[in-house]
Amino acid sequence: MVRTQIQLTEDQSRALKEMAATEGRSLADLVRSCVDALLHSRGAADRRALRLEAAGLAGRFRSGSPDLGTEHDRHLTEAFRR
Repeated sequence: MVRTQIQLTEDQSRALKEMAATEGRSLADLVRSCVDALLHSRGAADRRALRLEAAGLAGRFRSGSPDLGTEHDRHLTEAFRR
């Protein structure tokens, strides 16, 4: 994790501390959750999750072309011409 210093208004600080206490969470955990929610709502992708998902797809499909690995550019060009 990266340590980050932020400034909050008195009202923000008070409300977040009350919310954290009510939920039995730390203030830092609550702030991280809020940041995650904001990033998710703006469409920011979790790159690690995307890499893991892509890696899980590798080798799961068959093209029927024995030279796809070496001739992928030619195959793509032909596919986009259609």
